[in-house]
Amino acid sequence: MKSKKKIIVFAPHPDDETWGCGGTIAKKLAEGYEVLVVVITDGRYAFLKMLGIDSDPTPEELKEIRKEEVKRAMRILGVPEENLVFLDFTDGALENEEEKAQEKITEILSKNPPAEVYFPYEKDTHPDHRVTNQIVRNSIRRLGISTLTYKYSIAQKYSRIGPVIDILVNLWRAHMIRVDISEFLALKEVAVRQFHSELTNISNRQQRPLADSVGKFLNGKEIFYLDR
Repeated sequence: MKSKKKIIVFAPHPDDETWGCGGTIAKKLAEGYEVLVVVITDGRYAFLKMLGIDSDPTPEELKEIRKEEVKRAMRILGVPEENLVFLDFTDGALENEEEKAQEKITEILSKNPPAEVYFPYEKDTHPDHRVTNQIVRNSIRRLGISTLTYKYSIAQKYSRIGPVIDILVNLWRAHMIRVDISEFLALKEVAVRQFHSELTNISNRQQRPLADSVGKFLNGKEIFYLDR
């Protein structure tokens, strides 16, 4: 039997894979692709850094909570648990472990030659996203892999005007594509809602959810940036 074409999705944190390209993951699975999802950091410090919460849950507890959320979300989208890879690098400090992460990601790409690779946009605001972008691109270049690359954006540095500028630039330089995921949007929304730790108050110490809204990730089309 002919082996399935494979795509690899690299997520800096546990949620980026679902919010950034969950609809595309479901669509590719329906088209017969095999999907491998690699979660690079453990997300343990989200509550501490954004809400000042260091207990109920502790960072170690939050790490496990978010890992289980990814597993549930991917199960809904159709990715089997054996196709999930958790590298467990420290959340927020990927640049300090870049060399080790480079080795791991290069090994994954070498063992699983992909037809397509999805990873964060270089203009995203979080440093872990930008480092992930650099590591994935370096790994592809070092291995000499011939693959299509698609970059998804979670939050750009200039969140209000950045996407607008990109759209204007795209009028004469086709570096953006919009993937129609309308057929899979309802499925993506169910998957997104699995991230209770971000969308609800799971701690008695919380005054607000970690994420204000996920509406911008629940559109009928997902946007990806291409290298031109």
